[in-house]
Amino acid sequence: MGNGNKVEMLLAICAVITSAVAVFIAWDQGRVMRAQQHGAVYPVVQIEGFVSSNDTTASMGLRLSNSGVGPALIERVDMLKDGEPVDSLAPYIDQFPPGYQQSWSSLIGRAVAPGSEVEPLRVDWPREAVSVAERNAAAAAWSELDVEICYCSVFNRCWVARGLGMGTSMSRAEPVKRCERSETDIFEAVANQFRPLQTEPTPEVE
Repeated sequence: MGNGNKVEMLLAICAVITSAVAVFIAWDQGRVMRAQQHGAVYPVVQIEGFVSSNDTTASMGLRLSNSGVGPALIERVDMLKDGEPVDSLAPYIDQFPPGYQQSWSSLIGRAVAPGSEVEPLRVDWPREAVSVAERNAAAAAWSELDVEICYCSVFNRCWVARGLGMGTSMSRAEPVKRCERSETDIFEAVANQFRPLQTEPTPEVE
C-alpha cells in the first residue's frame, strides 16, 4: 500500500471517529435538554389531613397541594385500609358528630398548578356544636385510612404518592409507568353519601 493510500485511509478513519463523536455529543445534549425539560415541570404532590378551629368554627378534612414546579395531573385516587381499597366510606362518615356542613372538590382529571392546593373533603361544625373529644374521635377513625394518588406531569411521567393515616404523614412518591384513570371520584361518592344526612324534608303545600 502506497503512502497516499495510507493517508487517505487515516483521513477516512479520522472522519468516522469525528462523526461518531459528533453523534454522541448531539445525543448527550439532547438527553440533558430532555432532563431539563422534565425537571422544569416536575410536580410534587403533598397530602395533608387537618383538624382546626377558630372562634366560630371547628373543621377537619383533607388537603392536597403541589409543591413542585409543574402542574400535577390527577388520574387516580384510592382510599386504603391496611393497603387494600375500601368499598365504602359510609362507616367513617357515620363517625362525624351531627350538625356538620360538608364541602368537597373533585380530583380526577384535575390539573393542580404549582403552589396551589385543593381541599377534596372538608367538614365544618359551629364551634359550640361539637366538643374537642368528639372531633378527635372522628379524626382518629379517619386516620385508619391511607390516601393513594396517582398523578402525572405534562410529559406523562407518573408517580404514586400515599398519605398515611389520612395524610398525617407522607411516603416518598414512587415513579410508575402510567396511571389508570379512576372511573369514579371517591370524594364525589362521599358527597353523595353526605347529602341524605344534610337534606331537610320539603314541607307539603296544601
